Amino acid sequence: MKNDYDEVNWSDYCYKENDGDKTWWVDTSWFAKGLMLITFDKKKFYNLFEDYPHNMSSEEIEIFDKENPFWADFFSDRK
Repeated sequence: MKNDYDEVNWSDYCYKENDGDKTWWVDTSWFAKGLMLITFDKKKFYNLFEDYPHNMSSEEIEIFDKENPFWADFFSDRK
């Protein structure tokens, strides 16, 4: 079963917190409260609360943790 957010072209809503980052955040504020999506290539999107870290590659986790220490600490009990 598809979720409503599967039908949206999320690549149109991507932005980076810092110029050199490899993590793209997705502006979902217009769509749903509490939905936090990230991507590394604007093709595969992760729901941060559902997918971190178990659905991400070790390289993606390493990049995300380095660029987002707050969230790495927040989810530290998941590792």
